[in-house]
Amino acid sequence: MLLQSTLRKIATVTAAGALATVAAAGTASAAAPSSWHHHLYKGQVIAKTGLLIRNAPNRNAKVVGSLAFGQIVWIKCKVNGETVDGNPRWYKLANGCWAWSSARYIENIGEAPRWCH
Repeated sequence: MLLQSTLRKIATVTAAGALATVAAAGTASAAAPSSWHHHLYKGQVIAKTGLLIRNAPNRNAKVVGSLAFGQIVWIKCKVNGETVDGNPRWYKLANGCWAWSSARYIENIGEAPRWCH
């Protein structure tokens, strides 16, 4: 009987500690995104023939790579640059290298990227 009572107390204290840890972790992770300085946005390439990525936000800039139709990309931010099919926005991509691509051919997944500083 004494052993069962002691075990129950230990179990109760352990459970309370675990709940406190989970609650603290939940609060910390909920607050983390607003404090991140390098938040990335997500997009998908919608250009049927693929999309060139460049070292500056215009079509005369050097091509540094390409993306396939349907490829998911990570976007750092957006700027106004050369207008492409009526859209002046260019996205700074964070897919292994920092490069630029016309936003005209990338569909946002979730919220639109913030403006670059």
